[in-house]
Amino acid sequence: MVEERLSEMDVTSKAKLLEAKLADAGSLLVAYSGGTDSAFLAYAAHAVLGEQMLAVIADSPSLPRKELAAALVFAARHGIPVQVLQTHEMENPEYARNDAQRCFHCKDELFTQMEEARVRLGFKHLAYGMNVDDRGEFRPGQQAAAMHGALAPMAQAGLTKAEIRTLAREAGLELADKPASACLSSRIEYGRPVTAENLRQVERAEEALHELGFGQVRVRHHGDLARVEIAREDLGRALSVEMFDWITAALKPLGFLYIAVDTQGYRSGSMNDVLPVTAIAAAK
Repeated sequence: MVEERLSEMDVTSKAKLLEAKLADAGSLLVAYSGGTDSAFLAYAAHAVLGEQMLAVIADSPSLPRKELAAALVFAARHGIPVQVLQTHEMENPEYARNDAQRCFHCKDELFTQMEEARVRLGFKHLAYGMNVDDRGEFRPGQQAAAMHGALAPMAQAGLTKAEIRTLAREAGLELADKPASACLSSRIEYGRPVTAENLRQVERAEEALHELGFGQVRVRHHGDLARVEIAREDLGRALSVEMFDWITAALKPLGFLYIAVDTQGYRSGSMNDVLPVTAIAAAK
């Protein structure tokens, strides 16, 4: 019943409810990746709480350098206090083996470090940028967030992904329409160990595709094979012999023997398509 009432509220009412949730929290450490959701939460929390909030970026080889730099620029531009924490999920064999629980182990490391920082710095709560739409997706990291008592004020306010983008646009935030950007580890096929080397391969491959003029891309790492996903609106430009040659020339020197352009185009979480239903159920 509560979710039904929230879904019936307009976006302005939900924004006011978010402000109330943030004010009730008193003080927060906000998990901040530089994506639209976490950036808007950090922006809103700072507007409500001022110095009683701190944005925390988890830095590791799974975070693209461009994303880290952009997140720091956004925080500086809007006066949001930010701290970078070096996380060590790569040292955890349970994370590196890359099964359906990988995201849980990543977020467990993040929230463990954030909890230590929260106690050390005297903040009351942890928070992260989950929205209502995230509840219906396969996201083991939510399990870790719940285990550490992290608040999800935007989901509590009933905000969807589209509504968060609307509010960010109304606030004049430059990343309101920023494409989604999951961690680099999400590009590695399940069962293939996550290493610093294959993360660098993916990061450099995606940078090369951006330089070719493609905005929303994913390079899915299947060992010797790079499966390239390009936003459907750009797919027509990609599907030419000339562009195939350009893509091949950009990606083969990075260590891939074979390059495949996925004709379905970019889609979030496509690696999850191959997971057995039992693995998904066990990770929820």
